[in-house]
Amino acid sequence: MNFTVAEAIEILERTPRALTSMLSGLSESWLQWREGEGTWTVHEVVNHLIENEKKNWVPRMETILQGDGQTQLPDFDRYSHIDAYAGYSVDRSLQEFAALRAQNINVLNQRVNLERHLEWTAVHPAFGKVKLRELLSTWVVHDLTHTAQIVRVVASRYRADVGPWIEYLGILKMKK
Repeated sequence: MNFTVAEAIEILERTPRALTSMLSGLSESWLQWREGEGTWTVHEVVNHLIENEKKNWVPRMETILQGDGQTQLPDFDRYSHIDAYAGYSVDRSLQEFAALRAQNINVLNQRVNLERHLEWTAVHPAFGKVKLRELLSTWVVHDLTHTAQIVRVVASRYRADVGPWIEYLGILKMKK
Protein backbone atom coordinates (compact mmCIF):
# COMPACT_ATOMS: atom_id res chain seq x y z
CA MET A 1 0.00 0.00 0.00
CA ASN A 2 1.23 3.47 -0.88
CA PHE A 3 -1.13 5.69 1.14
CA THR A 4 0.15 8.10 3.76
CA VAL A 5 -1.83 10.98 5.22
CA ALA A 6 1.12 13.37 4.88
CA GLU A 7 1.45 12.66 1.16
CA ALA A 8 -2.32 12.85 0.68
CA ILE A 9 -2.31 16.30 2.25
CA GLU A 10 0.46 17.37 -0.15
CA ILE A 11 -2.00 16.93 -3.03
CA LEU A 12 -5.10 18.12 -1.19
CA GLU A 13 -3.38 21.38 -0.20
CA ARG A 14 -2.18 22.08 -3.73
CA THR A 15 -5.37 21.45 -5.69
CA PRO A 16 -7.07 24.80 -4.92
CA ARG A 17 -3.89 26.74 -5.75
CA ALA A 18 -3.33 24.80 -8.97
CA LEU A 19 -6.91 25.32 -10.14
CA THR A 20 -6.86 29.00 -9.20
CA SER A 21 -3.63 29.49 -11.11
CA MET A 22 -5.01 27.72 -14.14
CA LEU A 23 -8.56 29.13 -14.21
CA SER A 24 -8.71 32.54 -12.54
CA GLY A 25 -9.14 35.29 -15.09
CA LEU A 26 -9.83 32.99 -18.04
CA SER A 27 -12.43 34.06 -20.58
CA GLU A 28 -15.93 32.69 -20.12
CA SER A 29 -15.51 30.89 -23.44
CA TRP A 30 -12.96 28.60 -21.76
CA LEU A 31 -14.91 28.25 -18.52
CA GLN A 32 -18.27 27.46 -20.10
CA TRP A 33 -17.05 25.08 -22.83
CA ARG A 34 -18.61 21.60 -22.90
CA GLU A 35 -17.13 18.54 -24.56
CA GLY A 36 -20.60 17.43 -25.54
CA GLU A 37 -24.14 16.70 -24.42
CA GLY A 38 -24.39 15.87 -20.72
CA THR A 39 -20.80 16.90 -19.89
CA TRP A 40 -19.67 19.46 -17.32
CA THR A 41 -18.05 22.81 -17.96
CA VAL A 42 -14.83 23.68 -16.18
CA HIS A 43 -16.81 25.95 -13.85
CA GLU A 44 -19.25 23.13 -13.05
CA VAL A 45 -16.32 20.86 -12.15
CA VAL A 46 -15.07 23.46 -9.65
CA ASN A 47 -18.57 23.71 -8.19
CA HIS A 48 -18.67 19.91 -7.90
CA LEU A 49 -15.46 20.09 -5.89
CA ILE A 50 -17.12 22.62 -3.55
CA GLU A 51 -20.05 20.27 -2.95
CA ASN A 52 -17.64 17.46 -2.14
CA GLU A 53 -15.91 19.66 0.42
CA LYS A 54 -19.26 20.47 2.04
CA LYS A 55 -21.11 17.18 1.88
CA ASN A 56 -18.80 14.29 1.09
CA TRP A 57 -15.27 13.95 2.46
CA VAL A 58 -15.48 15.30 6.00
CA PRO A 59 -19.05 14.18 6.77
CA ARG A 60 -18.11 10.67 5.67
CA MET A 61 -14.82 10.82 7.58
CA GLU A 62 -16.74 11.86 10.71
CA THR A 63 -19.13 8.93 10.24
CA ILE A 64 -16.22 6.50 10.08
CA LEU A 65 -14.66 8.09 13.16
CA GLN A 66 -17.81 7.28 15.14
CA GLY A 67 -16.09 3.94 15.36
CA ASP A 68 -18.81 1.31 15.33
CA GLY A 69 -18.02 0.08 11.80
CA GLN A 70 -21.72 -0.44 11.04
CA THR A 71 -22.90 3.12 10.46
CA GLN A 72 -24.02 3.97 6.94
CA LEU A 73 -22.13 6.79 5.24
CA PRO A 74 -24.28 9.76 4.27
CA ASP A 75 -25.53 9.76 0.69
CA PHE A 76 -23.88 12.18 -1.71
CA ASP A 77 -25.58 13.59 -4.80
CA ARG A 78 -22.82 13.95 -7.40
CA TYR A 79 -24.97 16.35 -9.41
CA SER A 80 -26.20 18.71 -6.67
CA HIS A 81 -23.72 21.37 -7.78
CA ILE A 82 -25.44 21.94 -11.12
CA ASP A 83 -27.99 24.43 -9.76
CA ALA A 84 -26.45 25.25 -6.37
CA TYR A 85 -23.90 27.79 -7.63
CA ALA A 86 -25.69 29.30 -10.61
CA GLY A 87 -24.82 32.90 -9.68
CA TYR A 88 -21.18 32.30 -8.79
CA SER A 89 -18.29 33.59 -10.87
CA VAL A 90 -15.45 31.12 -11.29
CA ASP A 91 -13.28 33.30 -9.04
CA ARG A 92 -15.89 33.13 -6.28
CA SER A 93 -16.13 29.36 -6.73
CA LEU A 94 -12.35 29.00 -6.56
CA GLN A 95 -12.21 31.14 -3.40
CA GLU A 96 -14.94 29.11 -1.73
CA PHE A 97 -13.26 25.85 -2.73
CA ALA A 98 -9.92 27.03 -1.29
CA ALA A 99 -11.50 28.18 1.98
CA LEU A 100 -13.46 24.95 2.44
CA ARG A 101 -10.44 22.82 1.60
CA ALA A 102 -8.29 24.64 4.16
CA GLN A 103 -10.98 24.05 6.82
CA ASN A 104 -11.29 20.38 5.87
CA ILE A 105 -7.55 19.76 5.99
CA ASN A 106 -7.60 21.33 9.45
CA VAL A 107 -10.35 18.91 10.51
CA LEU A 108 -8.41 16.00 9.00
CA ASN A 109 -5.26 16.97 10.91
CA GLN A 110 -7.15 17.41 14.18
CA ARG A 111 -9.42 14.36 14.02
CA VAL A 112 -7.43 11.53 12.45
CA ASN A 113 -5.07 9.56 14.63
CA LEU A 114 -2.77 7.83 12.13
CA GLU A 115 -2.06 4.79 14.27
CA ARG A 116 -5.66 4.31 15.28
CA HIS A 117 -8.19 5.38 12.65
CA LEU A 118 -7.03 4.53 9.13
CA GLU A 119 -8.47 1.01 9.15
CA TRP A 120 -11.78 2.00 10.77
CA THR A 121 -14.81 1.36 8.61
CA ALA A 122 -18.36 2.43 7.84
CA VAL A 123 -20.87 1.18 5.29
CA HIS A 124 -21.02 2.82 1.87
CA PRO A 125 -24.49 2.66 0.25
CA ALA A 126 -23.12 1.01 -2.91
CA PHE A 127 -19.79 -0.59 -1.91
CA GLY A 128 -20.44 -1.99 1.54
CA LYS A 129 -17.68 -1.66 4.15
CA VAL A 130 -15.05 0.95 3.35
CA LYS A 131 -12.03 2.05 5.36
CA LEU A 132 -11.04 5.58 6.29
CA ARG A 133 -7.76 5.03 4.43
CA GLU A 134 -9.76 4.23 1.29
CA LEU A 135 -11.94 7.32 1.67
CA LEU A 136 -8.89 9.57 2.10
CA SER A 137 -7.12 7.94 -0.85
CA THR A 138 -10.24 8.48 -2.95
CA TRP A 139 -10.33 12.16 -1.95
CA VAL A 140 -6.82 12.60 -3.40
CA VAL A 141 -7.52 10.65 -6.59
CA HIS A 142 -10.83 12.50 -7.00
CA ASP A 143 -8.88 15.80 -7.00
CA LEU A 144 -6.46 14.46 -9.60
CA THR A 145 -9.30 13.05 -11.72
CA HIS A 146 -11.10 16.37 -11.87
CA THR A 147 -7.87 18.30 -12.45
CA ALA A 148 -7.23 16.05 -15.46
CA GLN A 149 -10.85 16.51 -16.54
CA ILE A 150 -10.48 20.30 -16.43
CA VAL A 151 -7.33 20.17 -18.56
CA ARG A 152 -9.03 17.80 -21.00
CA VAL A 153 -12.14 20.01 -21.32
CA VAL A 154 -10.05 23.12 -21.94
CA ALA A 155 -7.93 21.31 -24.54
CA SER A 156 -11.02 19.93 -26.28
CA ARG A 157 -12.11 23.44 -27.17
CA TYR A 158 -9.39 23.49 -29.84
CA ARG A 159 -9.94 19.90 -31.03
CA ALA A 160 -11.21 21.02 -34.45
CA ASP A 161 -8.48 23.66 -34.76
CA VAL A 162 -5.29 21.62 -34.37
CA GLY A 163 -5.59 20.00 -37.78
CA PRO A 164 -3.34 17.01 -38.45
CA TRP A 165 -1.44 17.47 -35.16
CA ILE A 166 -4.39 15.80 -33.42
CA GLU A 167 -2.54 12.55 -34.14
CA TYR A 168 0.09 13.55 -31.54
CA LEU A 169 -2.17 15.13 -28.94
CA GLY A 170 -3.23 12.30 -26.66
CA ILE A 171 -5.34 14.56 -24.46
CA LEU A 172 -7.72 15.06 -27.39
CA LYS A 173 -8.19 11.30 -27.67
CA MET A 174 -9.16 10.77 -24.03
CA LYS A 175 -12.70 9.65 -23.30
CA LYS A 176 -15.19 12.09 -21.88
